[in-house]
Amino acid sequence: MSKSASIFTASREPLTLALLVLPQSSILEVASTLDPMRSANRHLGHEAYRWRVVSPDGGAVPLTCGIELPSTGPLAAAEGADALVVIAGFRQSEVATAPLIRDLGRMAGRFAAVGGIDAAAWVLARAGLLAGHRATVHWEDLEDLSAAHPEVEVVPDRWVIDGNRFTAGGAAPAADLMLHLIGSRHGPALARQVAASFLTTPRPGSEPQVSPVADDLRLDPRVAQAVARMEARIDAPETAAEVARAIGLSVRRLETLFRDGLQTTPAAFALSLRLQAARRMITDTRHPLAEVALRTGFSSPSALSRAFRAQFGMAPSGLR
Repeated sequence: MSKSASIFTASREPLTLALLVLPQSSILEVASTLDPMRSANRHLGHEAYRWRVVSPDGGAVPLTCGIELPSTGPLAAAEGADALVVIAGFRQSEVATAPLIRDLGRMAGRFAAVGGIDAAAWVLARAGLLAGHRATVHWEDLEDLSAAHPEVEVVPDRWVIDGNRFTAGGAAPAADLMLHLIGSRHGPALARQVAASFLTTPRPGSEPQVSPVADDLRLDPRVAQAVARMEARIDAPETAAEVARAIGLSVRRLETLFRDGLQTTPAAFALSLRLQAARRMITDTRHPLAEVALRTGFSSPSALSRAFRAQFGMAPSGLR
């Protein structure tokens, strides 16, 4: 394939993807990227999609579930593929070393397209490969990526294609992106067949990333609305009375709906959201505790520590 051609256009030519899988990636992210292509080949009856897995050191890649994923070699073994897809999960700042970042920047021009799944947007941004592009990342990292890389237009979409760069926010969006790739190259009928094989329905990239709770169709819509409001105000939490008033309910009615749908109170649920956000920042970033407290709506690090210990049985410093 010509390096100036888009991989997301109709074509009957075989497409080869090289997957650079970083340690501490999720096996679900790998499967969501590879299995739609495998299924497409099955439905087509020939090998329209090919792939190879490479790793930073050329060896097997330890995944978050404890399984080691075999690779065909180091990044250099990606040479000759039409597109390079980087998959990253936890600890990307450690596992994507400076030499790897340098090699990514040097090799990127050899591919018709370069993409990233989940935390790989961080890796691509560090390599200078997303400057001037729209991109997405897992919803937990949207704000941090935008602050760290103002040259990237970070958006909360499920997946994004911008020129010869593409990104997906996680495993499920990666599958949606691959279905879009298959539909672009071989038509929507094949994409629907592949989706049906996995008992799923593809979702457009423009859909925002939302939490499972706010998106749960089994919840009363008013509870989902309240949860979405709480999630959007992690750093400036509202009282239950303020939330109830904003969605047109009495406090008592809101509390009843929360007990029925989530078996908790609005105040307890909102506090749990903030503490879960704090826990993610403590384990996944190096933000000072004062910044974590500020960004999760606590008046001070000591207030965060007290609530954190009560919820998780240990101090934030002990977890870090």
